[in-house]
Amino acid sequence: MSALPRSYNPFAEDEEEDAAGAGGAGGAERQRYLQQEVLRRSAATADSTTRSLSLLYESERIGVAASEELVRQGEALKRTEQMVDKMDQDLKTSQKHINSIKSVWGGLVNYFKAKPPESKPEQNGAPEYYGNSRLKEAMMSSKEQESKYQESHPNLRKLDDSENDFNKADFVSSVQRDAYPKNQQLRAYHQKIDTNLDEMSSGLSRLKSLALGLQTEIEEQDDMLDRLTKKVETLDVNIKNTDRKVRQL
Repeated sequence: MSALPRSYNPFAEDEEEDAAGAGGAGGAERQRYLQQEVLRRSAATADSTTRSLSLLYESERIGVAASEELVRQGEALKRTEQMVDKMDQDLKTSQKHINSIKSVWGGLVNYFKAKPPESKPEQNGAPEYYGNSRLKEAMMSSKEQESKYQESHPNLRKLDDSENDFNKADFVSSVQRDAYPKNQQLRAYHQKIDTNLDEMSSGLSRLKSLALGLQTEIEEQDDMLDRLTKKVETLDVNIKNTDRKVRQL
């Protein structure tokens, strides 16, 4: 008689082999899924950093435009202050003539007296306006990145092929190559993320310089506005006094 048990199935071994093969296939499928998921998340992260970098360049461009407008405003304030100083100087000359008209003797003296040389209007503590040096340096540094803004803007940039990013990965040094994954696509994504983060760090530093320059420029223009307001108030009082003297002639 045979020593085999009653419940023996001659196909059991084949079924176990098939199950083992199915388990191996399932493990390989899961590994492929995980690889694809890692690539997908890396690609999404790279795209996210690219969009953030584009927004950073746009913010920098807006900051430069605001800085240029602020500098033009400062120049306009300076010209206004010079005009007020000139008006104040002319008003003083007019007051001298009015005083000479009121006095006959003073009029004769002024008639025979040599005409004094024309003097430049007093600046009354108004220094020459050249703009804030910190702001100008920050603007020059940011303007150098204008081409990068055009490249990164979604409506202006040229879409880069993924193959170009993958080919760039072949030019890294051996030291950098060891720091990245061996998978070519994943390595390209990681390099792109690192490059974008470096650019974002530099961009934030430039934005900080712009902000500090804008703050200094605004403070200087505030002082100029206060000085100009006082001059205008004084000029208004002098004009009213001169007008009253003219009416009394």
